[in-house]
Amino acid sequence: MGLSIIILAAGQGTRMRSNLPKVLQPLAGKPLLAHVLACAEELAADDVCVVYGHGGEAVKAAFSGSDVRWALQAEQLGTGHAVQQAAPETPDANMALILAGDVPLLTSSTIQKLLGATPPGDMAVLTVDMDNPGGYGRIIRDGGNVASIVEQKDASEEQKAIREINTGVILCPAAKLKGWLDALRNDNSQGEYYLTDVIAMAVADKVTVHGIKANSAEEVMGINDKKQLAEAERALQARLVDDLMAEGVGFADPARVDIRGKLSCGKDVFIDVNAVFEGDVILGDNVKVESNNLIRNSQLGAGTVVHSNSHIEGATTGNNCEIGPFARLRPGAELANSVKVGNFVEIKKSTVADGSKVNHLTYIGDAEIGRNVNVGAGTITCNYDGANKHKTTIGDGAFIGSGVELVAPVEVGPGATIGAGATITKPAPDNALTIERAKQLTVKGWNRPVKKGS
Repeated sequence: MGLSIIILAAGQGTRMRSNLPKVLQPLAGKPLLAHVLACAEELAADDVCVVYGHGGEAVKAAFSGSDVRWALQAEQLGTGHAVQQAAPETPDANMALILAGDVPLLTSSTIQKLLGATPPGDMAVLTVDMDNPGGYGRIIRDGGNVASIVEQKDASEEQKAIREINTGVILCPAAKLKGWLDALRNDNSQGEYYLTDVIAMAVADKVTVHGIKANSAEEVMGINDKKQLAEAERALQARLVDDLMAEGVGFADPARVDIRGKLSCGKDVFIDVNAVFEGDVILGDNVKVESNNLIRNSQLGAGTVVHSNSHIEGATTGNNCEIGPFARLRPGAELANSVKVGNFVEIKKSTVADGSKVNHLTYIGDAEIGRNVNVGAGTITCNYDGANKHKTTIGDGAFIGSGVELVAPVEVGPGATIGAGATITKPAPDNALTIERAKQLTVKGWNRPVKKGS
């Protein structure tokens, strides 16, 4: 039997107080809906439909490359009405699984448990026990199975005391679901078509409704405001860090790390506090990331150390490199083995070969630096002429003095030495000292300017 997944993502999310649709609010670097779609993908469903509404075009645009079908809920008339929009194209022979686009922490393993506990032709509801169930629909059981779900606003005082609540995740035969949806009425306090009313209809049709409990309330929490979004962020970060620690990654404080993408680590990696990882990041064996670093879409070779307060994006390093503190590697920075990039150094779209050092207060852009080169403090590759970028090439073993300006396009030969303070606009020959300095003058009778009005 096939599986159809219907994801309800049409809500406006007014409590977010944001122009961004609720299902596009970011969680661990991805929209809420992306987490739900990732769960659906792991389930290998043959039909996935997203019901969209508020901010619909923005939602569709954000997932333009996804292999899903879209169903518009133009009017917000309740969860039952939302599922009605997706039902016509849902194959009758499939089981229909209904998920919510604002419940991002649900795991595929929990859904697999739900699927495994539901015989063909039966129905299942994912439930959870909550200490404070206020606001949620209560699960009414009869002989162990679910008899109905009563919404908070329609519940009696006795029913409000029930701690088991509906998570909104429902699994049932698609053909039967369509019939129940057609029979929905909106004669309730909200004037909405409640999806939960299909439970009582299933029971009336003598369909067994299984109540399967989730492992924790945290996993099935819905996100309605920024406070809940922050709580979900911390919960997801804890889950991600726990998984990494199980693989042997060391953390100074697991609560003070943020992973906004995919972080892959080798053996004996250590991560200090306030490190942020975005996109796809790969850390080799024995990499050490000190405090207050941002690393985005980069790969660091084994034994590399990133000192505090560095920013690395779209960069790669070989083994045993040393970066920072206060260094910036921009997209296209490629370091070979045993390269040192020191404090207040910025490298962009450049290669640095084995053993070279760029230690202090330096900008390297659109450059190719050979092996065992020393770049002095305050050096700049002047790569931009106001219209185009140009390349600087520095040969193996060259020594660049402090305060040098290399005006690209320019080449510095292997073994060359550039004197401090030089502005180099022509090729510097191999194994020679090149100096370019104006004659030092002292201007007599000169006075410093003073503030007007002093």
